[in-house]
Amino acid sequence: MPFDAANLFPILPEIAILVTASVVLVLDLYLKEKDKDINHTLTLIGLLVAIGLTGAVGGGEARIVFDGNVVRDGLTDLLRGAILVVSLLAFVYARPWLKDRGLFVGEFYVLGLFAILGMLIMVSSNSFLTIYLGLELQALSLYALVAFDRDSKKGAEAAMKYFVLGALGSGMLLYGVSMIYGATGSIEFGPVAQAVAEQGMDNKVLVFGVVFLVIGVGFKFGAVPFHMWVPDIYEGAPTPAVLLLGSAPKIAAFALAIRMLVDGLEAIQPDWQGMLLILAVLSMGLGNLVAIAQTNIKRMLAYSTISHVGFIFLGLLAGSAQGYASAMFYAIVYAVMSTGAFGILLILSRKGFDAENLDDLKGLNDRDSWYAAMMALVMFSMAGVPPTVGFMAKLLVLESVVRIDLVWLALVAVAFSIIGAFYYLRVVKVIYFDKPDPDMPVLTTSGGVRFAMSLNGLSLLALGLFPATLLSWCQSVFV
Repeated sequence: MPFDAANLFPILPEIAILVTASVVLVLDLYLKEKDKDINHTLTLIGLLVAIGLTGAVGGGEARIVFDGNVVRDGLTDLLRGAILVVSLLAFVYARPWLKDRGLFVGEFYVLGLFAILGMLIMVSSNSFLTIYLGLELQALSLYALVAFDRDSKKGAEAAMKYFVLGALGSGMLLYGVSMIYGATGSIEFGPVAQAVAEQGMDNKVLVFGVVFLVIGVGFKFGAVPFHMWVPDIYEGAPTPAVLLLGSAPKIAAFALAIRMLVDGLEAIQPDWQGMLLILAVLSMGLGNLVAIAQTNIKRMLAYSTISHVGFIFLGLLAGSAQGYASAMFYAIVYAVMSTGAFGILLILSRKGFDAENLDDLKGLNDRDSWYAAMMALVMFSMAGVPPTVGFMAKLLVLESVVRIDLVWLALVAVAFSIIGAFYYLRVVKVIYFDKPDPDMPVLTTSGGVRFAMSLNGLSLLALGLFPATLLSWCQSVFV
């Protein structure tokens, strides 16, 4: 196939991130210790350019380029934008923490940018092979980020666990893909969907392929019973790595599920619906119940992640355009909430001290009432309290489940949500009603971090009060 420059137009945001990562990688060799801020500035500029390009190349008819391997459609545009915005916030929050610990080096930015590039490739894939390449680029970068603090024994252990279990998950996914390729004779989603519609579940190889595929998706989301890695990695990894790992990759995992299960295997939706239903109930149940027992806030947020994944699966298993749109809304909102929660932990940390336990949040209102309010907004949103956007996200997902007559499932989800509200409200209680430790120093943060956190927290309130714009974008993707 002759090279056509027009093919590059839909992937300009990916090219921008790749160029930024390469420039930071080379430039870092020549920068002195005092000039390391240039890496940070270049990364933020690269992300802003990619966001601008996402807007420029977006809209209009869907385009398939590179021999059917890459697609640019409504889903690509919206998820790309969400991943880039969330990642931008993550880099802003991470800078003071890295500076305090002497870890303010170019490698953090390069690995972060390559992880983002992997996520963007996953979002714009139109074949099993492209999506797997994106997934591996993201995963390998994140493995390295988890072990980023070389002096941390916990970090090294977490990275090892993540690497072994991540490789197992990727292996399962690839095994499923190879079986589907064997059963359908293609790795592009269009021809696969056609072949699956003709064969149905009569082909036993296809059945096994789908099972392994769902297991792979479960692993990448961290759904029960494939959740073993999540709490340990969240607890052991450096907080900036957890911030990158716990936010945008959930949006990419949603894209993985939509591309594979909906674009490729929608014809057998009733069959994978049952598997997702089991994963959703187990994730909501175990995630919310075990989170109550945690005193380490990073572990608590890990189990809370598992319960939120259960909710995203509710939207996916509904199998309707409304269900997919509500799951997409939930995934984007969850990434914003997660960024806010870990952002506050980074702000509270300082040289020689990491905010990891519930007690570290004691009396935050007395120390800095604005950050206390932002953390409270994040917690209320995660608990699903109106008028925050978390309530809206849960409501939309539950509505899509009720529409397919799974009322019992909606009731189970509501019951687990009520249980889950306990540990979120406990954080709010600690912030507002407990007295701060007298040894705690005064919180000092730069204007940029304060502005980003204000934007992050208030967006949860604004989206809750006015959800129509984001929701209509999500719905327009699945019309």
